[in-house]
Amino acid sequence: MAENVNGGTSSSDCSVEVQLKSDEEVTGNRQLDDDKSVVSSALPINGSNSSVNQIADAPERFISRVSTMPVEISDDSERPEEASSLPSRFKLERSKTERQRHSNILPQDAAIIFDNKIPVQQKLKLLNRIATVKHDGSVEFDVPSDIEPHVLGGVHDIVYNEADIEPIDSNEIQYIPPMQIVILIVGTRGDVQPFIAIGKRLQDYGHRVRLATHANFKDFVMTSGLEFYPLGGDPKVLAEYMVKNKGFLPSGPSEIPVQRSQLKEIIFSLPSACKEPDPATGIPFKADAIIANPPAYGHAHVAEAMKIPLHVFFTMPWTPTSEFPHPLSRVRQPAGYRLSYQIVDSLIWLGIRDMINDLRKKKLKLRPVTYLSGSQGSEANAPHGYIWSPHLVPKPKDWGPKVDVVGFCFLDLASNYEPPQALVDWLKAGPKPIYIGFGSLPVQGPEKMTQIIVEALEMTGQRGIINKGWGGLGNLAEPKDFVYTLDNIPHDWLFLQCAAVVHHGGAGTTAAGLKAACPTAIVPFFGDQPFWGERVHARGVGPPPIPVEDFTLQKLVDAINFMLDPKVKESALELSKAMENEDGVTGAVKAFFKQLPRKKPEDDSSQPSSSSFFSVRRCFGCS
Repeated sequence: MAENVNGGTSSSDCSVEVQLKSDEEVTGNRQLDDDKSVVSSALPINGSNSSVNQIADAPERFISRVSTMPVEISDDSERPEEASSLPSRFKLERSKTERQRHSNILPQDAAIIFDNKIPVQQKLKLLNRIATVKHDGSVEFDVPSDIEPHVLGGVHDIVYNEADIEPIDSNEIQYIPPMQIVILIVGTRGDVQPFIAIGKRLQDYGHRVRLATHANFKDFVMTSGLEFYPLGGDPKVLAEYMVKNKGFLPSGPSEIPVQRSQLKEIIFSLPSACKEPDPATGIPFKADAIIANPPAYGHAHVAEAMKIPLHVFFTMPWTPTSEFPHPLSRVRQPAGYRLSYQIVDSLIWLGIRDMINDLRKKKLKLRPVTYLSGSQGSEANAPHGYIWSPHLVPKPKDWGPKVDVVGFCFLDLASNYEPPQALVDWLKAGPKPIYIGFGSLPVQGPEKMTQIIVEALEMTGQRGIINKGWGGLGNLAEPKDFVYTLDNIPHDWLFLQCAAVVHHGGAGTTAAGLKAACPTAIVPFFGDQPFWGERVHARGVGPPPIPVEDFTLQKLVDAINFMLDPKVKESALELSKAMENEDGVTGAVKAFFKQLPRKKPEDDSSQPSSSSFFSVRRCFGCS
């Protein structure tokens, strides 16, 4: 994604673009981009040719948080067979002709999005008024520039004092009764790795831990000493899609069936992961609690069906705040930051509703939920833990006691790692190199990118290590003595040998580089990576991020020179020192146990019974 997260204007990345317009801009005629697309999403949308204001099948409450990931853009005319089978497709129209843009969006209109008493039809009409799908796949929202932030946020901003939040008592962890905990993780290796560390620590406290993720990571999980259960979906396919579509909107209708198939595999594999016997040993398993990241999609619904607690952990912001926008959005003004979470979450839910309802009816025996009703927001009241250092991104003051920033979670891989002798010899033969690699992300045109990397190293007089990864980098026409190519090795070992690092900006890779006091240049591909690129630059430990589509020789040369500045290295050392005493794994485990509802509520025959010693009512925030 391009441009600054706090004020970026580029929307070529297919993200949600939120623009707060002046009254003069909002009124008047506007030609709506071309006529080729309508909304659907990376997480597919249901059904027909109805526009938003024609969807009126759910006059129920709408709550301001939704779980799961982005929506998809599609054209029903290009998928007639799917349109007929999914009769209620949500779409944001792109007019074929110039039309009068709905105008005069008032503060009280915007506030309707957050009012639980307003029928869903009215909210959908409002969304259709303020949202336009642009030709590049982004979604632009028009709201008045003079609107008060607390109106867009739905509530007056509440500032929480950390001193008022009950501290975590380490001793209490020892007395939590043994539990069976399932960790549901969707993503790449970098997404899985911190949860292995968390799972191992939970296991140390006497709990049985199953980590359910893609089959590609079976060996990684099992060699770490955790139980493994396969989830559906191929992370390679998912990564290729996310890179091409920036994690939000598909670039063409042909990709939608593939992505829907991937998502359905993931969603429908979740119940088995929570209650089927261990596939290797046959030992019975039934989860007492679920830990999940948002891309698991159906985790909140499985927790609801099993009547067990859910705790969501993630490496990017997913809880509304007025301090920064949703990483998958573009917002021009701070007044719209909180609204960006609402809009992204709403589009996400509209994109996955049909698959979630299939899961609820066919697998979980639960009633289906309707458009923008409260039920899809089961995750909203679940506690959230964010896996990053508060020294890099402090906890927002409007996040309450159910939200924790726990610190980066490192898995110690370096202590048992034996590097190849050829690498050791090469490292000793000259000054510390610059690491350049993009992990498990596919690279478009790896030969050209490799050439740029080699030329940039030569122009700046630096030695470099190129990580081949899944992208196929590092295939040199002829060997260069200042370049060493390798496959994945532990970052916590490798980055200590490096002068600076250039990578995609995944949270785990970013954390490893900062911990090693490496100045960091981020080349974001999708998702939260632009967010981390901006955080790193704002902290003074790296240059402005270089979106992968803008990756050029001159920009890489400038980034390397930026990182070689002694002041940048000094800032990196300061941040590394501040992070030294952080233990994100312990922080995550403490947050998980702190949020567990361990006391049974008073007897209430009208409420469903709870599982084990947990209070379902407290877990899900029911009244």
